[in-house]
Amino acid sequence: MIVQHLLQNETLASRRALLRGIVSSASVLALGGCASLGATGARYDASSLTAEPTLLVTTTRKPVNGGRTKPWFGPERATRMTVARAKLVPPDESRFSLAAAGIGDWRLDAVEPVSGEVSDLLAQGGGGGDVLIYVHGFKQTFETAVLDAAHLADGIKFRGQTMVFSWPSKAGLFDYAYDRESAMWSRDDFERVLQSVVTTPGAGRVHIVAHSMGTMLTLESLRQLYARSGDSTADKIGAVVFASPDIDMDVFSSAVVRIGPLGRKITVVAATNDRALALSARIAGGMTRVGAAEKAAIERLGVRVIDASDAGWGVINHDLFLSNAEVRRVIRRSIDTSAA
Repeated sequence: MIVQHLLQNETLASRRALLRGIVSSASVLALGGCASLGATGARYDASSLTAEPTLLVTTTRKPVNGGRTKPWFGPERATRMTVARAKLVPPDESRFSLAAAGIGDWRLDAVEPVSGEVSDLLAQGGGGGDVLIYVHGFKQTFETAVLDAAHLADGIKFRGQTMVFSWPSKAGLFDYAYDRESAMWSRDDFERVLQSVVTTPGAGRVHIVAHSMGTMLTLESLRQLYARSGDSTADKIGAVVFASPDIDMDVFSSAVVRIGPLGRKITVVAATNDRALALSARIAGGMTRVGAAEKAAIERLGVRVIDASDAGWGVINHDLFLSNAEVRRVIRRSIDTSAA
């Protein structure tokens, strides 16, 4: 029961209710290792999703019911990647709504598969501007992955197109091995997504936020992309944020070396009290995960680190990139300054 309590997702509604409007001085001090924490970069009144609640979808999951009705995509691996557009229903922010009390939430209303490639998907969304790609972690359904992408983009007020890359997860507590293999199985397709975005005419930079097990998939795809294209694509990659990365320290160290200038674009959000990664380390034979390592140990690898150990208000502290306002501010700052 203890293991189950550690890894089960806290409902996003309860997290948002608890954390809405709470930014403690302890959180600020914990994140003070980032010199630019106090600066918020460009100030946006709203995210692009607020004006046009549509999310771009790329997924290696097998469609259910042709991918047009709920649950849209399941946990099985598809024979080919699907590109689609997800129609979202934003929370009603009127003063009498549940959202105003911290209970409301985004909803996934419909998914429309698109014929063609990722470049066609981008063109239908307007073509130009930056793209934010979210890669989810362990134990996620297709719908929760899409909604987390929406929460992320809206929470950091991202002005551009938002895309979710959803790989086949069984969304079960005891399916860690299946999920990990499915994530690695999806790396070639995610490389194709990245290659398409960075080579689409008129497109801006691509920013990546990957969580937990999704960070290993992202790191491998970046390594493959850099091996194939070298520095020619590096300028099109903006911020790369690894939130609570479930990666072995030695694997991470060797991969950072292999991706050249892309390694300097990485920001790691870590917490030594991440209970989920503590369990993951036990499963991995006691090997410390990057997301639960000491800040100094990660910094020696030449990447930026945000120590969020004191920023969590929950038991698990594994999804602070969604639930903590200070961590979201750091992510937005990373995107704002990635052109420098």
